[in-house]
Amino acid sequence: MYVAVTALKAKGFLSAIRFWLLAVPTFKQATFSDGVLFCEVKSVDGFHHTLTAWETKQDMKKFVFSPIHRKAMRVFPKIATGSTIRYETDKMPSWDEALEIWRKTAVNYS
Repeated sequence: MYVAVTALKAKGFLSAIRFWLLAVPTFKQATFSDGVLFCEVKSVDGFHHTLTAWETKQDMKKFVFSPIHRKAMRVFPKIATGSTIRYETDKMPSWDEALEIWRKTAVNYS
């Protein structure tokens, strides 16, 4: 299984509005994407996290390169800070495990 942990923090009020306008449809698409095994969001310490698990890396890449996700990624540097980590594993991590791995390995977050 291929796991992705994303953490984003909006840069301000207007950025937060724009963030949510992009995040909601992107998350909805992820939820129904081919190969998705798990897809959930959680806010922790001011970051909006997503935890997704995919059958394969290729399934995750298909979603990442979809038009709706690419649109969000193009806008991301203007409206938010954060990072994403990805890794292969044999078991689904709990939220606590996934966030601990993110804290230890993510770059460019504050």
